[in-house]
Amino acid sequence: MTISENLLDILACPQCKGAIYLNKTNDGLICDKCRLLYEIKDDIPIMLIDEAKKLPDDAVL
Repeated sequence: MTISENLLDILACPQCKGAIYLNKTNDGLICDKCRLLYEIKDDIPIMLIDEAKKLPDDAVL
């Protein structure tokens, strides 16, 4: 099961309040501005800044 479009429409990056989107493997949400990946565990997005993974500056998203 993936995150519904309705939920994606209302979710925002907790750090910058910007747009986020599903990554290619549908197991995380990405904020391009902050270069953060918020993991999705058991179909629940973990939207905590302290738990987000910093993406490398040279990562192609």
